[in-house]
Amino acid sequence: MAETLTVLDVVTKSAGFLEKKGVETPRLDAEWLIAGALGLGRMDLYLQFDRPLVEDQLSVMRGYVARRAKREPLQYILGQTPFRDITLKCDERALIPRPETEYLVELAMGSLPEMDGEYRILDLGTGTGAIALALAYSYPLAKILAVDRSKDALALAAENALLTGFQTRVEFRESNWFSGIEEDERFDLIVSNPPYLTDQELAEAQPEVKDFEPGSALVASDEGKADLETLIRGAKAHLNVGASLWLETGIAQHADLLKLSEACEYSSAEGLDDLTGRERFLKMTN
Repeated sequence: MAETLTVLDVVTKSAGFLEKKGVETPRLDAEWLIAGALGLGRMDLYLQFDRPLVEDQLSVMRGYVARRAKREPLQYILGQTPFRDITLKCDERALIPRPETEYLVELAMGSLPEMDGEYRILDLGTGTGAIALALAYSYPLAKILAVDRSKDALALAAENALLTGFQTRVEFRESNWFSGIEEDERFDLIVSNPPYLTDQELAEAQPEVKDFEPGSALVASDEGKADLETLIRGAKAHLNVGASLWLETGIAQHADLLKLSEACEYSSAEGLDDLTGRERFLKMTN
């Protein structure tokens, strides 16, 4: 007679297996995977550790754990990820939204103090739609335009707009940075998390990143600065007076980018650190 496995049995075995495969947080990931297979939140799992599992459930769990053992990102396996106040569908069509970008949104919101303001906001390179939809949540009267050059990413972002109920609040448009933006379109805030890694940085990244996430959304030429420079040069013409451009950047890029902002005659520019103290964000005001 086959042994009956409980939730705790499977979590423990899965964590050990994932640890051998080099997963950084094997126990945490095992808990998320088992909870996802059961349709539970991770914390709910603790109340069901003694629950016996049937073969159909075990089969789903084995599939999830096998995928994670190959270093497929947890978010792609579960098909979703939280981002600030919303939950987003997440798959290989776009980058996984990260905590650094959540902080970018928080910082950018400091430029728009009125939550009921009728702002115009532009999200460049929207990916999953994370930045645009998080801002739609916080600014109910804002008009938000989100663009991306990837049709696949735009399709995913549109799906997330439906899931969050903001499909009438955010316009999605295919555009390679400013190519699809009308000459006379102006915004009170422009935000972007563009590609900023070098080829070398991507080659040294974890398998979850280099083997699964879209490289075109990660790497830029000119030591990772090419797209950032395009955005700095192009944004000024689309910002209202006093409006700001907020960018997420790579490490050790700020000095060159701040020189460029001066050449582009922004009224002010500053670099800001992320929560780990690393240079991560730029704010430029028109």
